[in-house]
Amino acid sequence: METLQLDVHHRLRSIQLELTLDARPGETLALVGPSGAGKSTVLRIVAGLTTPDRGTVALGDTVWLDTDRHVDLPPEQRSVGLVFQDYALFPHLDVRRNVSFGGAERVDELLARFDIAHLAGERPGAISGGERQRVALARALARNPRVLLLDEPLSALDAHTRATVRGELRDLLHELELPAIIVTHDFEDAAVLADRVGVLVAGKLLQVATPSELVAAPADAFVATFTGANVLEGTATLESDGLTHVVLDVGGSAWTTDHASGRVALAVHPWEVSLARETSPDSAVNHIHAPIASIVRLGNRARVRIGPLTAEITTGSIERLDLKEGEPVFATFKATATRVLAGAE
Repeated sequence: METLQLDVHHRLRSIQLELTLDARPGETLALVGPSGAGKSTVLRIVAGLTTPDRGTVALGDTVWLDTDRHVDLPPEQRSVGLVFQDYALFPHLDVRRNVSFGGAERVDELLARFDIAHLAGERPGAISGGERQRVALARALARNPRVLLLDEPLSALDAHTRATVRGELRDLLHELELPAIIVTHDFEDAAVLADRVGVLVAGKLLQVATPSELVAAPADAFVATFTGANVLEGTATLESDGLTHVVLDVGGSAWTTDHASGRVALAVHPWEVSLARETSPDSAVNHIHAPIASIVRLGNRARVRIGPLTAEITTGSIERLDLKEGEPVFATFKATATRVLAGAE
């Protein structure tokens, strides 16, 4: 198995895409970030659909692109399986013929593998979103690719189908043992599917790490927010007791065990925030008192917005505390649960 390596520089409207990265054999790398960051362009460059202003793309010792040496293999000469965001199935062809467009040798095997053999005679418009995604994956794998590229593979699915297909796709990626790159704007999808995640903003990689490392040690406030953390900006002062006191821009104060001074962003994840009707004398030194702005139930959990914070608690806690929108509560989190991020404006 071979490592996919790329080093590209390419002007995109008002931004400059500049990144160097690799996807190792059997590894899934996710690129996440806002729209317009250049994520899909990276896939198009690897696939040979876009030629960058300058750069290289290689799979092991095989060079697919080297602008300095005037090497630029066409898409059909690159061993890539590409699944487009909208799947790009041919509407006038049935499932079997769509899959065989990628390659005819493995059609029956792939139809069986993705449990779509019974749909072989159906056209894409007559099957569900999850089934269309399976057809697109089967077509991509019919090429016997050495690299798999997926552009927003779950975005077209409803929430119920998304959860099911996400699990199926994770198992498939582990089984294939190919270098794979997934583009998504959803960190939860990336965390489930990818071994490493690269956060791409305005054409630049802010951080590349495992999902757990991004959550535990985000490089800056954007990465923290993207992973779902609350980010509170303020001015920090290191106190004599070893704690850092942060005067928050939104009003009030917070303390952290991280050492810092000057302008900072303070990150705390929703599951570290507890709610109460009254404050209690414990080690959770940070208290924010504000009305509940919203309560969103997600199965047996709920996300509750209080002032500048979102807390994630059980629905049982919602009932026990009799929480209602508009009523004031205390949001509490420990100094040890916070992380200081430099670079706040």
